[in-house]
Amino acid sequence: MAVRFPFARTLCLALVLGTAGLAPALAQQVDPPAKQKKLPEAPAKLPKVDRSKNLDFLFGALKAAPDEVSAKHVEARIWAIWLQTPSDTAALLMSRAKTAVDAKKIDVAIKLLDSVIKLRPDYIEAWNRRATLYYMQNDYGRALADVQQVLIREPRHFGALAGLGMIMQEIGDEKRALDAYRRALAVNPHLEKIPDQVKALTEKVEGRDI
Repeated sequence: MAVRFPFARTLCLALVLGTAGLAPALAQQVDPPAKQKKLPEAPAKLPKVDRSKNLDFLFGALKAAPDEVSAKHVEARIWAIWLQTPSDTAALLMSRAKTAVDAKKIDVAIKLLDSVIKLRPDYIEAWNRRATLYYMQNDYGRALADVQQVLIREPRHFGALAGLGMIMQEIGDEKRALDAYRRALAVNPHLEKIPDQVKALTEKVEGRDI
């Protein structure tokens, strides 16, 4: 995909400065990817967890997990806490958004997530899911802005960090993609496919004058 690096830097600056108004114009300058992919999402099946469960403890357990099975169990518990809806209204809107996505009504789903975010701006999963939908529409400016909102609220969100790497890779900024992937692995060393991305990008970035 042909992407000019000056544009990639501009897009990153828009993300850092929070200039959301630039996102639509920026997104129009990006060539669509060869195929659509989704940003990292929660597993289909999650355990029931207590909302008060200490995330710090779980993140410590995730890094110390002795094997993949143990790590996936802890990871699922973290996702379960992140996904717990803060109100019945938010839960209903999230359910309707999922139904809209399943029916391929992405614009409707985005509007429903807009409502969740307006109602409960601290609910990070609404930001995370909307980022995924923007990404699917090749609207990388808005996707990046939403990922940033997730990371402001939860800097350890390994799904958002991995998603940030994917977005930066799509727009051709391999250096920042590598940084995001490394940050994701620092939180969750057991992420699938990300180590391979880090290895490949390290080989490409090293030896290049960036």
